[in-house]
Amino acid sequence: MAKKKLVHFTENLTFPHLFQPFYRELTEGFRMRSQWGNEFFGNNHPVILELGCGKGEYTVGLAKKYPSHNFIGIDIKGSRLWRGCKSVAEEHLKNVAFIRTQVNNLPLLFAPGEVAEIWITFPDPQPKHERKRLTSPGFIERYRQVMAPGGIIHLKTDDPEFFEYTREVIREMRLKVEWETTDLYHSGTDHDVTLVQTYYEQIWLSMNKPIFYIRFII
Repeated sequence: MAKKKLVHFTENLTFPHLFQPFYRELTEGFRMRSQWGNEFFGNNHPVILELGCGKGEYTVGLAKKYPSHNFIGIDIKGSRLWRGCKSVAEEHLKNVAFIRTQVNNLPLLFAPGEVAEIWITFPDPQPKHERKRLTSPGFIERYRQVMAPGGIIHLKTDDPEFFEYTREVIREMRLKVEWETTDLYHSGTDHDVTLVQTYYEQIWLSMNKPIFYIRFII
């Protein structure tokens, strides 16, 4: 396994669509901040993020369906990102990038208003560390710093307690909910929420676990 990871890390260095900035690069002024459309994608299409993207199933899946949008997956695990990067290279997708970094660094990666939407798919619920939850008030404020007015956040989770926590944060911060469900695959929707399934989502569905979803506006 260690050898396989080493091979993946080495190949990651060859992907032009994978960015692995050191923290110093970010604090001194990351060159891509405010320039994702102009320098990397070469267009002014909306930028959509997948946070904690893992293998990038959502990033790649949505990018293939929406070639007129730009997608960026963010995760700290290089071994996971390798799969998404490999898929992008094999399928010659031009509207996808990945960043290996902490989600905390979003304001250093993107300028105000540069992000149109955020997907959070099956994040670690962090039952003992509330401030580390990707829908905590601290993270919501980070998202606010980079999102355009009216920006949309999507959350999918199999954890009912995490889902209720998120709903409470939304209420306390007086954010607008567009749609929510406690059983996504029995809600009669054919939205993008069911279009792409992550590895973990497929596991939960095979166990007949309900999938929770909420979409709200910053």
